[in-house]
Amino acid sequence: MKKKVAVLGATGSIGKSALDVISRDPEHFEVVLLSGFSRVDELKQLQSQFPFAKSLAQRRRDAEGAEREFRNELCSVIREIKADIVLNGIAGAAGLEPSVAAIEAGADLALANKETIVMAGELVLRLAQEKQVNIIPVDSEHSAIFHLIQNLTNHNSSPLPTPHSPLPIQEIILTASGGAFRKLSIKEMERVTVKDALAHPTWNMGPKITIDSASMANKGLEIIEACALFNMPADKIKVVIHPQSIVHSMIRLSNGAVYAQLSKPDMRSPIADALYWPNIAPPVIDPLNFDSLTLEFERPDAQRFPMLTLAWEAARLGGLYPCAYNAANEEAVSAFVSTKCGFLDIPKITEYVLQGDWTKKIDTIETVLEADKKARLEAVNFIQKMG
Repeated sequence: MKKKVAVLGATGSIGKSALDVISRDPEHFEVVLLSGFSRVDELKQLQSQFPFAKSLAQRRRDAEGAEREFRNELCSVIREIKADIVLNGIAGAAGLEPSVAAIEAGADLALANKETIVMAGELVLRLAQEKQVNIIPVDSEHSAIFHLIQNLTNHNSSPLPTPHSPLPIQEIILTASGGAFRKLSIKEMERVTVKDALAHPTWNMGPKITIDSASMANKGLEIIEACALFNMPADKIKVVIHPQSIVHSMIRLSNGAVYAQLSKPDMRSPIADALYWPNIAPPVIDPLNFDSLTLEFERPDAQRFPMLTLAWEAARLGGLYPCAYNAANEEAVSAFVSTKCGFLDIPKITEYVLQGDWTKKIDTIETVLEADKKARLEAVNFIQKMG
């Protein structure tokens, strides 16, 4: 029987890579839903490739309430479509509610939208346990950790821990490419442009995540996500710069041994691992050639990349601090793209918002969404004062 797949964010980089993986094995997969944001023409082209899939796009991008209307419609369709697995490649906080809808519908969730876990990890993971569905990380770093744990602990089901079943891990080591500004001084970063920030040296990603990579906010979000997904305290999540992006992450066991997952930097690999899970995916990228492979590692500079320190602090404080971190960063990146602030203002805006009180208990998704809205408003007000 074919696995029915819903692809959210089908016109983005994750969605396109997922559909490439799926199209290689039409006997195994059936696409039942394609969603896009506003690239209606691109979605129509995909519809011709997958004619039996329902497609959904937000056509009125600038209309008041259009984004909320689209998200409500998308969540309704997700609950009705009866997918076996939903791949969420939506960028940013907009991906939270579709993730919840997928879990409520009883579908496994292949999760590339890290904001789902950053904003509401405890709630989302608890809901997945209640609905007895699996969350399979798609981010290359968390995918690596997920599969390393599964293989090292001989799990036949999801290796994600519960509070009552911790893992024998001493620390998680997330690798980071270092982004476009890895070698720049703070003085040099004062003059960088949006075009500069979008010139990622390794990965081909969407604009927001590429800018996050340049500021290392993306790695900050991954720190928070790893804490929630793998039930680890913030001080057990380490980051190391690895510009080749061959080692996707590592885990150190309690006996000191370190295990790593290596492959070429191509998102089709972790996507395939998620879609075929719990089985081993067939090869979708060329294997590594160790005859001419050089791997470098270095410690990240917290002074040049303060978004890392802010993320560790948000993860340590818990509550709604991770949600506020994400919301502030999204608004700061938007302001940078619109030339309303400089690149180095991104951490300043985020730090300002995090100085507020975000200790309220997360009891519902509505609580999270209210905090997200509040943090964005505070960020926007601060940006206006800066101008």
